[in-house]
Amino acid sequence: MSPQTMGPLIGIGVALAIILLRNRRKRTLRPHLLWIMPLIVTLAIGMGLWAVNAHPHFGPWAIVSFIVALALGAFAGWWRGKTITIEKEPDGSLKAQASPLGLILVVGLFAARAGLREVMEANAAAWHLDAIVVTDAFMLFALGLIIAQRVEIYIRARRVLAGGTDSHVEVAA
Repeated sequence: MSPQTMGPLIGIGVALAIILLRNRRKRTLRPHLLWIMPLIVTLAIGMGLWAVNAHPHFGPWAIVSFIVALALGAFAGWWRGKTITIEKEPDGSLKAQASPLGLILVVGLFAARAGLREVMEANAAAWHLDAIVVTDAFMLFALGLIIAQRVEIYIRARRVLAGGTDSHVEVAA
């Protein structure tokens, strides 16, 4: 393996260890602030797609790939949001703890992206793939993932705060 390949792998390994340690403790969930991260990401990705993209016109296959990437990202975000455990504290506040399954999903996505990058570099010309279309599709996948995850958590948190029940919510005694 080349040093260019090892560097990111080491960085991902260190980041995973830090994330796993951070996710062991519960964090306060503030449903009224869940819209901030999707807004920031939407603006950043929107500017990236609009301002940086000097691609003339996308064909129908590119549009289909964008829709599929956004839908797959939304599904992955919904599933990741379902894996988060929410507990209602006696004082009425909510605590959330990310599941290791959600982290496994993210790691799997990074691994798939890295593997796809290697395959694409070798076969892009033969497969007639446009690197800009693939990059934009990955950005839309990430956008769908973040928005759907936050929407899922918000819906569940509002239900619990209103006194309802949720199969993924535990009430602390």
